[in-house]
Amino acid sequence: MDTSRFNAYRTMWVMVLFDLPTETKKERRDASQFRKKLLESGFMMFQFSIYMRFCQSMENAEMHTKRVKNILPEKGKVGIFAITDKQFSRMEIFHGVKKQETNPPAQQLTLF
Repeated sequence: MDTSRFNAYRTMWVMVLFDLPTETKKERRDASQFRKKLLESGFMMFQFSIYMRFCQSMENAEMHTKRVKNILPEKGKVGIFAITDKQFSRMEIFHGVKKQETNPPAQQLTLF
């Protein structure tokens, strides 16, 4: 098996950042549905309005980006971008002024 296809420069993280209106009942429902659909698509919550998903390649990341575009809510702002696993591993996370250890979620291996 060619393990080079799973190196930190080829594997990707798709990040979805959003700011959705929640003033009306419909807007709250739409925002909730968007979050639910992200979770159903394999994304995990990083922060309340930031979701991420590990992808084994740029092609896989592009596929998941298209899926997010297909479920965009009617209102609000949504940003989608992909970074390499290597870039993701360089993120520093703080809780207040105390630095947190960065333990990225376990990488998922899909077997066909």
